[in-house]
Amino acid sequence: MGNRILILGASGFIGNKLYKELLPYFDVYGTYNSPNLEFENNTIMFHFDMKNDNIGSILTTLKPNFIISSLKGDFNDQLSVHRIILDYVLETLDCKIIYLSSERVFDAKGKFPSYEEDILSSNSAVGKFKIKQEKAIGKLPSCKYAIVRLPMVLGINSPKIIQLKEASKHKAEFEVFPNLVISATTVNKIAQQIHYIINKNLEGIFHLSSNDLIHHSELFYEITNKLELKKVTFKKVYTSNKDRYLALLPKQNQLPKNYQITLKEIIDDCVLHEAVESLKDN
Repeated sequence: MGNRILILGASGFIGNKLYKELLPYFDVYGTYNSPNLEFENNTIMFHFDMKNDNIGSILTTLKPNFIISSLKGDFNDQLSVHRIILDYVLETLDCKIIYLSSERVFDAKGKFPSYEEDILSSNSAVGKFKIKQEKAIGKLPSCKYAIVRLPMVLGINSPKIIQLKEASKHKAEFEVFPNLVISATTVNKIAQQIHYIINKNLEGIFHLSSNDLIHHSELFYEITNKLELKKVTFKKVYTSNKDRYLALLPKQNQLPKNYQITLKEIIDDCVLHEAVESLKDN
């Protein structure tokens, strides 16, 4: 495979981390939609509005070998864009899609954690959309795609950690789910894992998730304590009487040991990076 990569959604939380991780090693391009001064004069960033712009012209111009999709937005618009992308991937000899999916493809299960080969089952709009998208990608030859399913993604600038800090600052409520068992990961680990998948040209379905599980509430109690946040009011939300699982675990398609992650490492990552950032500020 060649080394030209196009990241769709390169201005987003995960897409931007991937862009920064891969840029020193590959010929990397990206798309962004929201106004962004950092990207406007950047020749390797393309402004792309799913509703009004044609992804086909970007693909024809760039001729990428890897297309990483971390798009967000209207589901129908995403499906239309991906139809064009999948046709391109199928027709182009040296091209592969890496699609970022979600644990929500299993949100109707509930009784057990989910593995790569489990039957997809969702009650949510986002889960049903991701299933539809995964099924369309799964029609490609297996060498043409990697589907990476992600659990909750944490990290120093992750939406959840920012929300937790804001709750502390403004003495606001932060929702936790005491009966929900989850897995998690960090944005830093995802970037390393996808870098590895590209380097090794891996194919198939991957659960890029911690190897262990935790109750949603316990995870955020631990992070709150480690970050020494004060005055967070935890609003406990019970969606069932018994424990429910919304958790991915890697099994059939595990990456090497140094590309795996545990919940302890995830919690440490949020806190260690916080300490580094505060040193920079001082």
